[in-house]
Amino acid sequence: MALALVAAAPVAASPSVYTVAPDEPTAVTVAAKGDGRADDTAAIQQAIDKAAQGPAGKGVGGGIVFLPQGTYRISRTLFLWPGVRIFGVGEKRPVIVLGAKTPGFQRGVGHMLVFAGSPRERDPKDTREVAFPPPGSVPFNKDVADANPGTFYSALGNIDFRIMDGNPAATAIRFHSAQHSFVSHVDFDLGSGLAGLYHVANEAEDLHFKGGRYGILAEKTSPAWPFALVDATFEGQRDAAIREHEAGLTLLNVAIRDTPVGIEIDKGYGDWLWGQDVRFENVSKAGVVISNPDSVYMQVGFQNTVAANTPVFARFRESGKTVKGKSAAYNVTSFTHGLTLPALGQMGEYRTQMDAEALTALPSPGAPAIRALPPVSDWVSVRILGAKGDNATDDTAAIQKAIDSHRVVYLPAGFYRVSDTLRMKPDTVLVGLHPSLARIVLPDGTPAWQGVGAPKALVESASGGDAIVAGIGLDTGGVNPRATGLLWKAGANSMVNDVKFQNGHGTNAFDGARLDPYNNNATADPDAAKRWDGQYASLWVTQGGGGTFANVWSPSTFANPGILISDTQTPGRLIQASVEHHVRTEIGLNRVSNWELLAPQTEGEAGESGDAVALEIRNSSNILVANFHGYRVTRTRKPAPAAVTLYNSHDIRFRNVHVNGESGVGTCDENGCATFLRLTKFPFENAIRDVTHGIDVREREFAVLDVVQSPVPVAASTFGGAKVEKLADGFYAAGGGAVDAAGKLYFIDRHFQRIWSWSDAGRLEIVRDAALDPVNLMVDASGNLLVLSSFGRNGSVYSVKPGAPDTEVTVIAPTPTAKGTSSTVLPVNWWNNGEFRDQLDPKTYEFTTLAQMFARDMAVPKAQEYRSPDGSVALPAWRVFAQGPTDHRGLRFSDSLDSYGFIQGKPGERVFVTNGSENRTYTGTVGAGGTLTGLKVFAERGGEGVATDAQGRVYVANGQVFVYAANGSEIGRIDVPERPLQLVFGGADRKTLFILTHHALYAARID
Repeated sequence: MALALVAAAPVAASPSVYTVAPDEPTAVTVAAKGDGRADDTAAIQQAIDKAAQGPAGKGVGGGIVFLPQGTYRISRTLFLWPGVRIFGVGEKRPVIVLGAKTPGFQRGVGHMLVFAGSPRERDPKDTREVAFPPPGSVPFNKDVADANPGTFYSALGNIDFRIMDGNPAATAIRFHSAQHSFVSHVDFDLGSGLAGLYHVANEAEDLHFKGGRYGILAEKTSPAWPFALVDATFEGQRDAAIREHEAGLTLLNVAIRDTPVGIEIDKGYGDWLWGQDVRFENVSKAGVVISNPDSVYMQVGFQNTVAANTPVFARFRESGKTVKGKSAAYNVTSFTHGLTLPALGQMGEYRTQMDAEALTALPSPGAPAIRALPPVSDWVSVRILGAKGDNATDDTAAIQKAIDSHRVVYLPAGFYRVSDTLRMKPDTVLVGLHPSLARIVLPDGTPAWQGVGAPKALVESASGGDAIVAGIGLDTGGVNPRATGLLWKAGANSMVNDVKFQNGHGTNAFDGARLDPYNNNATADPDAAKRWDGQYASLWVTQGGGGTFANVWSPSTFANPGILISDTQTPGRLIQASVEHHVRTEIGLNRVSNWELLAPQTEGEAGESGDAVALEIRNSSNILVANFHGYRVTRTRKPAPAAVTLYNSHDIRFRNVHVNGESGVGTCDENGCATFLRLTKFPFENAIRDVTHGIDVREREFAVLDVVQSPVPVAASTFGGAKVEKLADGFYAAGGGAVDAAGKLYFIDRHFQRIWSWSDAGRLEIVRDAALDPVNLMVDASGNLLVLSSFGRNGSVYSVKPGAPDTEVTVIAPTPTAKGTSSTVLPVNWWNNGEFRDQLDPKTYEFTTLAQMFARDMAVPKAQEYRSPDGSVALPAWRVFAQGPTDHRGLRFSDSLDSYGFIQGKPGERVFVTNGSENRTYTGTVGAGGTLTGLKVFAERGGEGVATDAQGRVYVANGQVFVYAANGSEIGRIDVPERPLQLVFGGADRKTLFILTHHALYAARID
């Protein structure tokens, strides 16, 4: 008999959040029938199009749309353009309805509303296609670009969606976007439809899904950041409440009931899945279905989760293994699955752990994690009290007067200049609807912020209290050295939500135009007077401050750090913050306890963040870091030791850590436009460095690590008694190594544009020193060095002879691929993940797996190749993507340029390569034109390099050097003082394993 549960929330429509329209002079109000019978598609789209023209009507910057109470029937897809936010207003929420059997929504996937990129403005002479127009628009529109990592500020709130019968392919919203995009306060009545949300962006809250095949059907987010879903319910889905992969799914206060499966991870994929305060009720098959259990990208964690009538908490897809609940009702205090690190400095092992206890009944649902804003009737516009928001008038006195005289202060769209700190009362609410358009601005050179002195806030909260700041932008300029954007001292019930700290990337001018944050070589701001890293923290929580901080974007290059939390034990929670582009530190904690960082995402940019750490924790304890994404962009060309640094800190609980360096790159060439993924050679070398104890965490992807107060020193492992010896050091970033017939090693230090050699005689020599941007090397049978360079639009290949005069350089042109027995050169490491192109088969609703994509792409021959002077070696010509200027400032990406080095094999030979997107090592057969066929998984580790010895043993560089027998069984490990990147066997007898790291060359003698 089913357990009697606490009464579920009523199915009735949720109350309207904006019961009246806010006093927003710039808003465009939809003029449509709203009677549920007339077709209102054109009227809604017309309003969105008008808002997209921006503040100056130039088609940039976005705007605000109000959809009044009513029922709006649509017959085709609505496009929500970048920077446009649409909100429902009225005593009851407006409802957008897809009528029964609407044409175009019966097969494949059809979207009611799409978060889109900009519509294509066609030049009649330009025949190139839009990069990946989103499939599923009805009718399909090839001239609309998909949202991408640069699509900011789009949002939808307080609008319900209803799918009537006969629309099995329908989804309510294709939610594909980037920073500061959200969907909030929506009821999805999905009926016969496919899903409520298809794809996800960075944050959503107060969503309620009823019916449908799925509530959410999602792949990786547009910029590959985590996705936080807060205060949501799912009820009655036919297959699963959520089906997804690689979405970085973070659930907080989410209830799932009356469905076969709670969360299903797609076959062949993993995810960074974190659930906290989750409820499963009447989930018949499994709370969570786990795929790819031995992949580092399969990281699952739950905390404080309750279940009733859910007999299986977790089911493993491939094996059928289950983790069962404790009784009819139970509480899961902790569940983890994935690569588990026993301690700092130790490599991981796969574990599944659950701590649970039986319950007699489920507890009552808790309070929402995100506080509701006060009713709009309480909002008082600063315009009424004299503020202009014209980017010229000093509005300090008017805004401060509004704060002093009213609890809830509304900032309509405008740039409000101030000349002194705005001081909030303990219960002040500052609210706007668009943090790019509603902005408090500190002009450059404001006297009170100049010189040396203590931090001075743009906005400062009172100590304690329950203040709120939501929906606005804070701009501290670039020439105000004492500035901190928001100095937060409010209490545990306070909230900061949907706030952008302007300057840096994603900043728009008053007229809506996107500002360029770089000079012409991306080494500083265009205005030399604006100093990077020249201000205090953008968001500074201190002096006992705490509360909830959700959907915060902090990318100001002038601040350090982006978010600083210091000197507080008041509980605090950071939910899906994007903190990016800082010079030294993205997020910092100092003397902090009792905080949770849920789905924090950082991004280190190439120009400014070469020395930055993603997260620095000092003198702190009792900290949870879950679904952390520490990322460096593909453009990066400087090594960095660790994403996270710890100083004198303990009881730090890391759950689901993702440290990587792949990036989507959009570009156009004569072959058309494309958005594709590339892998940098410079992700953080380690996930974590405990500076106090001198211990590194080499695993960059793992599910569990608890940092204790006194970590145990770790003894180095070795294989067969092999001794690791440092041969040379002092390199900036070594790589691209290859050996000649005599076993002599050649390698490159690209930063200094030098080619080096190391011989058995123990000599380090400079072979070439020329400004030709060498990237990778290969050696032909005659001892000629073939050098791959990123110089030129499509890169270049040239040849030099060691010992020959430096004036001798032979440029090699690509020629048609020829059949023959010459050795084919292939990249040793790859990144192949299929991002930015939907992988869902619209007929079967199955996703192409990563392994299938890798095999498919590796089987495509290259039409041209670069042949060595003696014809013994051929380098296939992979397509090169160019970004930026055509001179040395431009960026060049290709599989061969991005690799740490090359391997060689003759047609028909089996070789080993690694695919970092799966963290796997594959073996395959070399074919014509650089193809690899018959790919098979060899080891569940792989990322940087792989090499084989004469006995057929395989050595894989993945944090350390892992050694495998020819049958794929792990037989040992060789620990190296620095992270190994490329492995090459050389020496006269080919028994010396050369190990290239960024800064040093090591060797191990393998007998």
